[in-house]
Amino acid sequence: MLQDIRDNSQGVIAKVIIGFIVAIFALFGVDSIMNGFITSPPVAEINGEEISEAQLQVNTQNLLNSIGGSADSLDQGLLEQIALSQILEEVLLRQSAQKSAMAVSSNRIDRSIIENPQFQINGVFDADLAVRTMASQGFSIPIYRESLQQQMLLSQLANAYTSSSFVTESELERIAGLSAQTRDFRYLSIPLGTRTLGTAISDAEIQSYYDENQQEFTQPETVSVSYVMLDKNAISSEIELDEGVVQAQYETERSAFEGSAEKRASHILFEVGGDLSEDQALEMAATAKRRIDAGEDFGAVALEVSTDTVSAEEGGDIGYTDGTAFPIAIEEVLEILSVNEASGPVISDFGVHIVMLTEDSENVFQSFEEVAERIERELKSSEVELIYAERLGDLSNLAFETGNLETISEELELEVLISDAFARTGGRGIFSNQALVAAAFSEEVLLEENNSDVIELSPSQAVVLNVMLLNEAAVLPLEEVEPEIAVIIRTDMEREAVQNLNDQLLTSIENDESVEQLLTDNQIEWLTEEDANRAAVSVNREILTQVFSMSLADSDTPSYDNLTLGNDTAVIIELNSINAGSIASLAQSDRENMVSSMISDLGNSDFQAYMSNLQENADIESRILDEQPL
Repeated sequence: MLQDIRDNSQGVIAKVIIGFIVAIFALFGVDSIMNGFITSPPVAEINGEEISEAQLQVNTQNLLNSIGGSADSLDQGLLEQIALSQILEEVLLRQSAQKSAMAVSSNRIDRSIIENPQFQINGVFDADLAVRTMASQGFSIPIYRESLQQQMLLSQLANAYTSSSFVTESELERIAGLSAQTRDFRYLSIPLGTRTLGTAISDAEIQSYYDENQQEFTQPETVSVSYVMLDKNAISSEIELDEGVVQAQYETERSAFEGSAEKRASHILFEVGGDLSEDQALEMAATAKRRIDAGEDFGAVALEVSTDTVSAEEGGDIGYTDGTAFPIAIEEVLEILSVNEASGPVISDFGVHIVMLTEDSENVFQSFEEVAERIERELKSSEVELIYAERLGDLSNLAFETGNLETISEELELEVLISDAFARTGGRGIFSNQALVAAAFSEEVLLEENNSDVIELSPSQAVVLNVMLLNEAAVLPLEEVEPEIAVIIRTDMEREAVQNLNDQLLTSIENDESVEQLLTDNQIEWLTEEDANRAAVSVNREILTQVFSMSLADSDTPSYDNLTLGNDTAVIIELNSINAGSIASLAQSDRENMVSSMISDLGNSDFQAYMSNLQENADIESRILDEQPL
């Protein structure tokens, strides 16, 4: 990032005016003529308009990017079918819009481009930025305009349907009667308990369950491995720097500072592009500034949030400037900052910055004592990187050349460590890493007893392993799982007891028999809910759903039903009253939300019906799936 700033800040001499952009639009209009010299058979045809293989592949890749999947893990044929369906819908809509003489003026397209925040600097359209941004997205200017025109045209057509629906008062009242409906009910809840503790579980029952369900007690195949780990932290502890080396580096830095430096700056960058807009970057920068103003360390905030990760690791430091090294916006803000003062958000071609002036020409270079620790850390870090890279190469060679870890241990002075047993699903610590697990269970390591290749867990750690012990999958002996089986059988007995009690109570209630003594004996009582709506938080969601699915034969006779919850609790419900809702009972905000939701649903339904009609009346042929029409 720092190098990009220094390289590019020198090359931007002037900005292109809007009129010049318009001239370029006209000049490059011939691009669209150059696409058709080499053609392949179309993959589909709709009302005489052909869809090319190139169009399909671009749309398929865009679809893949949008779902964030891997091409290898998805059905390519299905992806292409979905992508082609999207293209056909867009073509149908465009043809319909053209048939209806709908159009978007050039002035409106130009205005949309000029007002696009992606093409603005400090809220002002920048032609150079617009051209570069279009190019980064794979567009020439004419193609971008054509794409924008189609998007605006299709949006105009879709809005004609989705934004023109309305809802009548009678429709609102009917929907409110259902959605705002409340119910009066009471229910009995019969949880699992200790009703069967007096009933013993025999050895024969346990043996029978074990014999019939041995798959539940199978211990998976596991391995234990020996391994060596190359770790940068361990290398760092080996290195001791002579104070003279640190002193020499200090003198070099001081000479450079006193000879040429005028100002030194640090920054926190929020790079605009991809999923991050300039407005979002400005908001994030303002948040970072508030944290710094509240007392947080600038370097710590930079390390946490800056997209310029290289400078962030140095506390945000981007070096020195004589007034020309950085973009103009940064140079200007450095002129008004005091040392160790952080600026507000600053916009440049690279994104949004928070800038801090850390040194200027009036300051004396820091004393040796102040910077010795940093210099030593930087020198040691450089040496660690060199040693680690060299040893990583040696580790890779030795892993391939030797069949054991002892030689590696002796050559590189690495301790041979032993893992706990773990299965193919992984283990604890570093063995939750799937690359390590895959290596341990690979054919060359597990069956051929070779060392694994070097497995890099992170930029600072690498491992080579060798399998010590393979434990084959096996059924655990009855003695080990007997307590577990006893719990399973007891739980099944409790479920059965709960269901028996539930059936007994429900039968008695429906026969209008007294159940009070039975409820007392089992410490169960009725729980009453009055005027409960569909969103009531005081009632279990499963119970509430069942309540609102019940009906009443007449207003004077309760209705009964029962269900079993996910936790095996049995529930008996007595529904006493259904209270119709009304639009008047709704709060104003709820009424507005209901109207908005209904209009949206109706609009979407109208649009889908319109699309279905277009498809039914269109002449569509597809040759990508078994030569059959789509």
